[in-house]
Amino acid sequence: MPTVDLPHGRFHYEDAGGSGLPVLALHGTFGRGRTFAALAERLLPDYRVLAPDLRGHGLTRARGDFGREAFVEDAAHFVEALNLAPVLLYGHSLGGVTAYQLAARRPELVRAVVVEDVGAVTDESAVPEPVLDVTGWPRRFASQAEAVEFFAATPAPEYFLESVVDGELLFDLATMMRVQEGNRGVWWTDWEAVRCPMLLLRANNSFLLGPELAAEMVRRSPGTELVVFDGTGHWIHRAVGTREGPDGCAAAIRAFFGRTTSRRPGG
Repeated sequence: MPTVDLPHGRFHYEDAGGSGLPVLALHGTFGRGRTFAALAERLLPDYRVLAPDLRGHGLTRARGDFGREAFVEDAAHFVEALNLAPVLLYGHSLGGVTAYQLAARRPELVRAVVVEDVGAVTDESAVPEPVLDVTGWPRRFASQAEAVEFFAATPAPEYFLESVVDGELLFDLATMMRVQEGNRGVWWTDWEAVRCPMLLLRANNSFLLGPELAAEMVRRSPGTELVVFDGTGHWIHRAVGTREGPDGCAAAIRAFFGRTTSRRPGG
């Protein structure tokens, strides 16, 4: 996995390769860049997905805090370091908030944004349980079977298991609590400030993005397109075995990016 040195540390990232248009993909809390592997494969050869391990996650080692500004700055530095601007941007959950905040605060870096299953409000006023308490989780497992058994009780076992390497979690539990706390908030100012095209993906049984909030997001940003997926859960991009899954997600992204990149500047 390649790395890039940014102002706050060394960031590992996945690179699907090829000569397609670059897509910067930002994962959610507890994740890694490799979570987008199936999606990246389906977007080839037209799109080249680059997916970093965000600060506090995976193999990345970064200095500093875990507030919103830090994640947005990292994404901006990544785009600049790899000369991706203006980039097509994809963000899931935590990464989705970072995606639309980057587009709002550094519009020259972003061409279009896909936000997967997260809202412009991420605190208790919109999300019943915005923080998953992981303080009692084990950091090490005696075997892979033990890890599989433990994460079987989570909504997406394979997603979490990607962060178990040689029986040890790649993320620190206290750090994950800080990441989640830093992502709580009301972000309407950022959402409404985005001027590039946006696509909002929502799972019909989402625990983070309800239908009322999604409709309000579209109302407050009239150019935003909304696509709702059935039966996929929060992790739309990797919902293997469902009717739509990665194929449906990739099709929606392809259609959106195709319309976006065919527009003339200012059109």
